[in-house]
Amino acid sequence: MPKILITGGSGLIGTNAVEYFCNKGFEVLNYDFRSPQNLQFEKNWVEGDINDYEKYFQITNEFQPDFFLHLAARTDLLESRDLINGYKSNIEGVKNTIKVVNEVASIRRVLFASSRLVCRIDYLPKNYDDYCPPNLYGESKVMGEKIVKESVINKEWLIFRPTSIWGPWFDSPYIIFFKTIEKNLYFNPGNYNPRKSFGFVKNSIYQLDKLMHAPKEMIDKKSFYLCDYPPLTLKEWSTYIRNELNSKKIPTYPVFVLRGAAFFGDIFQKFGWNRVPITTFRLNNLITDMVYDTSELQNICGALPYDLETGVKETVEWMKHHKNRDKLALVK
Repeated sequence: MPKILITGGSGLIGTNAVEYFCNKGFEVLNYDFRSPQNLQFEKNWVEGDINDYEKYFQITNEFQPDFFLHLAARTDLLESRDLINGYKSNIEGVKNTIKVVNEVASIRRVLFASSRLVCRIDYLPKNYDDYCPPNLYGESKVMGEKIVKESVINKEWLIFRPTSIWGPWFDSPYIIFFKTIEKNLYFNPGNYNPRKSFGFVKNSIYQLDKLMHAPKEMIDKKSFYLCDYPPLTLKEWSTYIRNELNSKKIPTYPVFVLRGAAFFGDIFQKFGWNRVPITTFRLNNLITDMVYDTSELQNICGALPYDLETGVKETVEWMKHHKNRDKLALVK
């Protein structure tokens, strides 16, 4: 039975990864300071912090994993409250991870999670060493990538950059996007219909599995954007969501109206409401194309198991069984 250790296995990608690999017959350990969202897999969880090297090494060494999926990170964008050291997990945590995997002989391959926010959304990088982060979170992920690339790692490794990942066990902002459509409060931004390299989370886990088992020469010391292909369009996605939720037809409003709403959203966020439906940052993300080259990823992974319509259906079905979670997301 192969073994996989997943740091941050209580987050969106991690929760789905734990379920996926358990169902595939792996022995799975979720190392996270947060308890699992899916209580079915509480038995796979060990409480721990990647910034605590001694415990991190002890647990990993005792488990002796074959594969290592490093997802643990601080992912919020609340840098106005913290300096870069507020993102310690994204920097020192990466250093600790490299020390751990170098010391544990059983580990064969390591997958390091980064973020698309190593570059701002309207910037298409020339290569994977071309960075322009838009915020402190992005800067911390750049630092994490550079640590991986500049370290001597005696295992096969790769870096993957999740784009905007959505689906079962998701949280803000995309659960709010779905709920806004359900309540008939969403409207399309003028004539904008941007193309987006977003990712349905179950496709993302499938891709990680493929990357985990691909021939060494196809993945070792390489980087990949993690997203669905081909890109979706905003109107297509919102229409599928609207149809599945039996909501009203989505209206279209001028972008200047949305900018006004985003202005007030910025103010509310500044006063502590961290789950505002729309802010200037989110609006700019919505109306800007975000398309990445996935040719290498497609060559490794092939066709994806879920199309956009099926992904929406599975997400809405999950939401129906987690109504309390949906309400909590809207009021926090």
